[in-house]
Amino acid sequence: METELKQLFEAAKKAADAAAVEGGNAESLPEEDRCIDALKALKKFPVNYQVLVSTQVGKRLRQLTKHPRKKIQSLASELVEIWKNIIVEETLKNKKNGSLDTKESLKSEHGTDTSDKKVQRVNSIKIEKHGHGATSSSSDKKINVVKVEKREDLKVERVTKEENNRTNKPTANNVAPPKLTSLVYCKDPVRDKIRELLSEALCKVSGEVEDELRGEVDASDPYRVAVSVESAMFEKWGRSNGAQKFKYRSIMFNIKDPKNPDFRRKVLLGHVKPERILELTPEEMASTDRQMENVKIKEKALFDCERGAAPKATTDQFKCGRCGKRQCTYYQLQTRSADEPMTTFVTCVNCDNHWKFC
Repeated sequence: METELKQLFEAAKKAADAAAVEGGNAESLPEEDRCIDALKALKKFPVNYQVLVSTQVGKRLRQLTKHPRKKIQSLASELVEIWKNIIVEETLKNKKNGSLDTKESLKSEHGTDTSDKKVQRVNSIKIEKHGHGATSSSSDKKINVVKVEKREDLKVERVTKEENNRTNKPTANNVAPPKLTSLVYCKDPVRDKIRELLSEALCKVSGEVEDELRGEVDASDPYRVAVSVESAMFEKWGRSNGAQKFKYRSIMFNIKDPKNPDFRRKVLLGHVKPERILELTPEEMASTDRQMENVKIKEKALFDCERGAAPKATTDQFKCGRCGKRQCTYYQLQTRSADEPMTTFVTCVNCDNHWKFC
């Protein structure tokens, strides 16, 4: 069942990608028709909560809701809503069944408790009657009473353990600290200002993340994280207006940078600990796009400098096959035996295209 569902989705995804590449103003495309047929088959396919979770097809289907072809976009959105309703209905049913099971178990345990109490009463009556007719009644009475009391203690312990396991009540050691509703100040104007700026930046994360991370972000505590980050910086570097003020500015800039939401989210969710933030370089704190730009700048700088290379001459005798312009530099080296001609290495000044010939 899962294999068939994956195959249908892959067929729909492949046709959708082909239709997006074709594009144009055509009213209908064969790739679009194939994609729509596959989506209709997915709509009729019997799915349940377990299949959707194991295959993760629902998450991948969301990409088609932003397809440039309107028919594919509307049908994909409709299918996503249908699968969402299936998941919600099954989770509600599971919760109701779980509550009914707990009620039945409580009733059965209550019945067993009453039956045990009745047995205890009967045993006590028999012991008292037996005590009037025999000389060794006192010793027998003590032994039987002790047995009944031990049995009752074991029963109470078993019931309390089952109730704790069923309700999953946390112990005192596992209780998480309460979420702060406001910022905690330290009565130092400079430090309090840093805490305010950090908390303002971290509170913006809830409006920047996608729906998949919404629950994790809402459960986080931006005020507590801001206080911990500022405290870690103060313990290691001292006051922000001292010799380490440039390190303060670097961390504050990267956390508040509107073009760097990834680093801000990692700090809030605890993926980067406060102690680890102090050891990061500005390049490591930069956004992914900025890091890629830095790599390109370094590669271009290395390409431009090329220390130790043979001297180059500029000429218009060579035509670039990529951009078609005659702005090239070249140099020659004897890469083969002495009786062979020299190898000419040509570089286009306009588009950095490289080629060689003999």
